[in-house]
Amino acid sequence: MHTVNVTAADKAERYREVLPQIECVIADETDLVANLANTAAVLKATFGWFWVGFYLIDRRRNELVLGPFQGPLACTRIGFGKGVCGQAWERGETVVVEDVNRHPGHIACSSLSQSEIVVPLFDADGQCFGVLDIDDDKLAQFDDTDAAYLAQLARMLTQAHARQAV
Repeated sequence: MHTVNVTAADKAERYREVLPQIECVIADETDLVANLANTAAVLKATFGWFWVGFYLIDRRRNELVLGPFQGPLACTRIGFGKGVCGQAWERGETVVVEDVNRHPGHIACSSLSQSEIVVPLFDADGQCFGVLDIDDDKLAQFDDTDAAYLAQLARMLTQAHARQAV
């Protein structure tokens, strides 16, 4: 059993402490779902965000399907280009939303969610296979620091996904 230890108060420093620990947790595990589940748990425990989870692409139905997460009940399926998750998938880029109530097309899975960041996950061939979705119950909780470090995390998860495919 792994124990994650983060002591820093500064957000960037917290990322610098936790990302190598997540990397150790997922390094020897080839199952993507297990790695996503542990990653969601570590991020939720480290940062205390309202909701942390993953949506994986169902190519047959052209939609995102709920994957491992930490937090309250969530939307189960999200269409391509719909909501912040679907927009990040469609654009192939991270989307940061300071106020979800002002974001066009936002899907309110919970009325408590106030800000959101969604980071697409790509496989070794550059195809998006899912998204990391994080919501908080406070406005403007995500910024360029989060986008940069979560992109680094997404690359680690891509490597783990590639190991599963072998």
